[in-house]
Amino acid sequence: MKRLKGPELKMPEMKVPPFVSDLYWDLRDRRLLPLVALVVVAIVAVPFLLGGSSEKSSGPSRVAVTPPAVSGGANNSTLVAVQAAPGLRSYHKRLSHRSPNNPFKQRYTAPQLDGSELGGELSSTSTTTTTTDSSNGKSTTTTTTTDTTQGGTAPKGPLNVYTVSATVQIVRTETKDSGGKNKSKQVRSGVLPPAPLPNKKTQLVAFMGISPQTQHPLFLVSDAVTGIFGESTCLSGAATCQLLEVNIGFPVTLVFGSGKVRYKINVLKVKAVSAGRYEPGKK
Repeated sequence: MKRLKGPELKMPEMKVPPFVSDLYWDLRDRRLLPLVALVVVAIVAVPFLLGGSSEKSSGPSRVAVTPPAVSGGANNSTLVAVQAAPGLRSYHKRLSHRSPNNPFKQRYTAPQLDGSELGGELSSTSTTTTTTDSSNGKSTTTTTTTDTTQGGTAPKGPLNVYTVSATVQIVRTETKDSGGKNKSKQVRSGVLPPAPLPNKKTQLVAFMGISPQTQHPLFLVSDAVTGIFGESTCLSGAATCQLLEVNIGFPVTLVFGSGKVRYKINVLKVKAVSAGRYEPGKK
C-alpha cells in the first residue's frame, strides 16, 4: 500500500519542572518510591472497601432501653444535709509545737572563701619531724612539703589542643541539556574545621566542626546554594539557610546554581584528633 504524503506532525516536547525532578531523585535515592506507590494504592482502595462494608451493615438496628428503677419503700435511707461551719483554728493551737525565734538574730555564718576565687595562687604546707637516736645522741630532721591548689589556677606549661576530624563522601551529579547525567564520587578523610567542600575552587559549604549540644556536624552554607534536601536542621537563616546541622550517616543534597548540578554530602564519621600543643604566653 502507498502511504499518503502529507506534512509530518511533531509532538511537543514536555519538560519536567526542576522541583519535580529534584523530588523524584531524592525519593529514589532514599528508596521511598515503593512506599509512595503503596500509599497511592491504599488511598484509591479505601473508599471501595468502606463502601462495601457499609452496605452490609445498613440494616435497621435495635437499641434496648432499660427503664430506670423506681425507688420507694419503707426501708429507704434518708439523707440529711448538715450545714458546715469550718472557720479557722486558733493560731495558739496551730503553732503550739513550734518555738518562737528572733528574726533579727544572725544564725548563719559566712562561708570561708579565702583562696577559692579563680586564678588563686598555690599554697604549700611543710611539716618538720625531728627524730633523736638515743644510742649515739644524734638527731635527724625530716621536712615534708605538700603543695595544695586553691581555686582554678591555670597550668603554666604547654597544653595539648584537640579538634574534630571528619570523613565526608561527596557525590556530584550534573544534568546535561540532552537529558543525560554525569556522576562523580569522592571521599575525603581528615577534614579539619574550617574546611571548604567539595574543594577550594567550588566552595559549596564549609565544615565548621560539631555542635557542643548534639555532637552533630555543622556546615556553613554558601549563597550559591538554591535548594537543600535531606535530614538536616537549619540553625540560622530566614530566606536561605546559612548554618546547617546534619546527622552522621544521613546524606544531604544541595542544589548548586540553576539546578543542573547537585551535590550529595554524607558525613560518614567524626573523631577527635590532636591539633598540636599550645604554650600560654608564647606568640
